[in-house]
Amino acid sequence: MNRREFFKTTAGASLVIGAGLSTSLAALPAPSAEKLPRWRGFNLLEKFTHWQNKPFVEADFEMLAGWGFDFVRLPLSYWCWSKPEDWLKLDEKVLKEIDQAVEFGRQHDVHVNLNLHRAPGYCVNPPAEPKDLWTDESALEASAFHWAHFAERYRGIPNSHVSFDLLNEPAKTTSERYVKVVRGLVKAIREKDPDRLIIADGLNYGRDPVPELADLKIGQSTRGYDPFKLTHFKASWVDGSDKWPMPTWPLNAGTRDEWDRQRLFRERIEPWKKLEARGVGVHVGEWGFYNKTPHVGGLAWMKDVLSLWKEAGWGWSLWNLRGDFGVLDSGRSDVKYERFKGHKLDRAMLELLRVG
Repeated sequence: MNRREFFKTTAGASLVIGAGLSTSLAALPAPSAEKLPRWRGFNLLEKFTHWQNKPFVEADFEMLAGWGFDFVRLPLSYWCWSKPEDWLKLDEKVLKEIDQAVEFGRQHDVHVNLNLHRAPGYCVNPPAEPKDLWTDESALEASAFHWAHFAERYRGIPNSHVSFDLLNEPAKTTSERYVKVVRGLVKAIREKDPDRLIIADGLNYGRDPVPELADLKIGQSTRGYDPFKLTHFKASWVDGSDKWPMPTWPLNAGTRDEWDRQRLFRERIEPWKKLEARGVGVHVGEWGFYNKTPHVGGLAWMKDVLSLWKEAGWGWSLWNLRGDFGVLDSGRSDVKYERFKGHKLDRAMLELLRVG
């Protein structure tokens, strides 16, 4: 199906979700930068790195829709369809696989949020980019080129079905430099599609709101990885995490460094509610706990953060569906898995997510 046919088949489509559940993106409030819907779902990682670079899997969309979820975030590495040394050259075969994911979203009534996890000049994960997006104008030009291409490619597809999340987890830069980059990317998108819904991650790896962007009329995305010593216990990519004490929830109870529901509210909800009061919609783009965190404590933490976001009216996107943080095939040693469509399902986590 090409992008023109997308609109023809969307009009009047009947969209039904799994046994005992019924929902539709059309039933949600119209998405806007001022108030993002309470979309809930998962990150899908097929193009998270160029080493993987696989087509997206329709069965994932079918499963999560069947459970009652309505959102996927697609963290993308531009190395999947381009190269740092020749960023004007695009691999159409790979881009069509992203088109296919957008179509899977339409078919299964799931909103698709495109995110540049690796953009020209910046990625939170190694290896480093050859140029620095925060200081190099040519890197900004390249990033703007890629976003402008997506804007033109998906122009006219409703915001209820597709949105753009500009850059994953900006860090190690100043607010001034980040704001300059975001303004440049937003300008490039709006020159091709003035109405596209755009979201920017907060600073400090997505944790901190950026009020300087409020006038742009874009949403912002926060994170749910606090406390880090619980969510990333023994994560191989985090130096020293194998030396941390076994986490429980609340973390460090009775000490000056205690993390509990009240602290999460003070430090991770209140600052973002202040931003929201300025007319900026908020969504939690990533969250979850690694498979070495004890399952019982992780689920207790998860229950609290879900309740906080529900009270705040925010949606969320778990990292991930299938994998170390997910509800499927997570490789935890302390979970009794259920066999489900060829996968190992963490039923306890799934049911908690469905309630939340």
